[in-house]
Amino acid sequence: MKTKFVGEQAGKVNYGLKVVKTIISLATLEIGGVVELQGKKITIEKNGDILNIDVFINVLASVACSEIAYRVQENIKNSVESMTNYKTGAINVNVLGVKFEEN
Repeated sequence: MKTKFVGEQAGKVNYGLKVVKTIISLATLEIGGVVELQGKKITIEKNGDILNIDVFINVLASVACSEIAYRVQENIKNSVESMTNYKTGAINVNVLGVKFEEN
């Protein structure tokens, strides 16, 4: 499919906050060991084109919290920057709870 441009500028793409939160939510839940987002809470502070992000998660008791937090940070950064025009600043992962696997 070809894109037709009129004039010298193609325009500007704006992303709604719900879209960015959905990207962050999916990127967080993709990581093995993350059980859930605590209360579906994600906070975003926007400074120009840079997003500072806080996510609040519960993890499985059988995983290392620091390793999970690092992987969540990396996945959020990669997802947000590849799917939007935003760059990420601080990505704070707050581990609020630990869940045990039920057999």
